[in-house]
Amino acid sequence: MKRLLSLLPLLALTGCDLPVATAPTATTMAVESCILPSSLPAPHMEAVTPEEVVADRPILFHMLAVTWMPETCRNGGDGQGDMACSGPNKFGWTLHGLWPNSDGRPYPRYCRAATRVSDATIRAELCRTPSVDLVQHEWAAHGTCGWETPEAYFAQSAQMYDSLSRPTPREGMTAGQLRDAFAAANPGLPRDSVYIATTDRIRLREVRICNDLSFKPRPCPGGEVGAPDATVLTVEPMRG
Repeated sequence: MKRLLSLLPLLALTGCDLPVATAPTATTMAVESCILPSSLPAPHMEAVTPEEVVADRPILFHMLAVTWMPETCRNGGDGQGDMACSGPNKFGWTLHGLWPNSDGRPYPRYCRAATRVSDATIRAELCRTPSVDLVQHEWAAHGTCGWETPEAYFAQSAQMYDSLSRPTPREGMTAGQLRDAFAAANPGLPRDSVYIATTDRIRLREVRICNDLSFKPRPCPGGEVGAPDATVLTVEPMRG
């Protein structure tokens, strides 16, 4: 990483211990840090094929996708953690994106040709989404399906992410306990709006919050909430 300019602490995570004596629960905070490089690489501009364009599906709800970055880093970053998986940075939850959704596949994607996200906008997002290429991708794949500009799209997703209290998961907690922790930490958040995505081996990968067209939390359509409540989660710890 090039010469570091500044240390920008991320928002402190808040949560709520669950009243369960026999199983691990979420903790109330995690120490995170975000160090921005002095200069940024140009984002990768995707070459989108006609088959990838899904511009004619109705948008019925939105998903705010929040990644447990230690798991992503365990798998090498997967193009999502350029700033998160090496060097001095420490990330727990990060913002993957805000996704317009329909009533099943195919989901709206690449609704129109994407402009290049400005350096200033990318820099403003990197302590939420620690990858230049992922910021560009989220605008191209999802933002173009509901917003006129990258700035409008990222302002919406940032407002939602910043206002979401994100309790830190613990090894061995269940998916139900993690749902309860998110609901307890965010008054008014229905627990059935919390979709928990795991890997094939039941490792915690993401939490996705279902929202209505006014960007308010709502139960996920069809009761689809990912990992069942009884699923015991394997949770990769934060570095350091």
